[in-house]
Amino acid sequence: MDQIKIGKFIAQIRKERNMTQLDLANILGVTDRAISKWENGRGMPEISLIKPLCDALSISVNELFCGERISDEHFTVKAEENIVNTLTYSKNKIIKTRIILISILVSILLVITLISTLFAVDIDRMRNNEPVFFSTWGIDYTPPIDLQDEEIEYAIRNYLVEQGDNEEKHEDGVKTFVAIKTYLIESVDTDGKYNVYAWVLQKQCYLKNNEVLEYSAFSIPFKFTVKENENKNSFTVEESRFPSDGYYTEDMKELFPKSVINEMNKLHKDGSFEKLEIEIDEKKQLYFHK
Repeated sequence: MDQIKIGKFIAQIRKERNMTQLDLANILGVTDRAISKWENGRGMPEISLIKPLCDALSISVNELFCGERISDEHFTVKAEENIVNTLTYSKNKIIKTRIILISILVSILLVITLISTLFAVDIDRMRNNEPVFFSTWGIDYTPPIDLQDEEIEYAIRNYLVEQGDNEEKHEDGVKTFVAIKTYLIESVDTDGKYNVYAWVLQKQCYLKNNEVLEYSAFSIPFKFTVKENENKNSFTVEESRFPSDGYYTEDMKELFPKSVINEMNKLHKDGSFEKLEIEIDEKKQLYFHK
């Protein structure tokens, strides 16, 4: 069944009868857009409209399905062709409908499988005290806060402050202030030992005539080796290393992973250094003007 040919035939007969699309639409009780759709070959009339359409155009159903006028001697042959074409068209339409239904069912199954998988992942993350990926499950869950990284950084700050405060001081008394940006904390072994790669900004200041003056300062990368204490609630810095002045590039490659070096190279570009300075300034204000 050739929808394009049938559409052109409907338009041809309609025009021969001096009918507009709207005239034909009013006769059949449809919109003129439906008539336009048929004539452009983008659809076929419903079964209930086939006979009224043929009556309105004074053509036979056989001629409609052929998309042309049929002489009496060819009527039987064309009728048989139309029956075969109609059956084929109906069969193809059924197959197409089945394909669409199967596609919809497969899509639904895939969505269900995906949701089930994501839900299983979130359940597993909750069991491991990790945050869930989605908050739409209707589950009110908040994992316990892991303070290990904060405790490690706290131990490093205390270590640096103690080292600074134990150095020879200015006659007016010097206080050490430390700010760090941690790039990576990696476990070294199962005994609670960690390597910590961080950038340290340290300033030593003193107060004179009610003015905070700077005694010394440095800004360098550090590699710390930290070990968890037996009480499991604190850490101790066992070793600290930093690149020496004469062998800075070589020491950086030896002490730090390449990914950490790449991130440290952004320190003065991404605002990290400015944040460290702000942290130091806040500590100075709290200490000297409390």
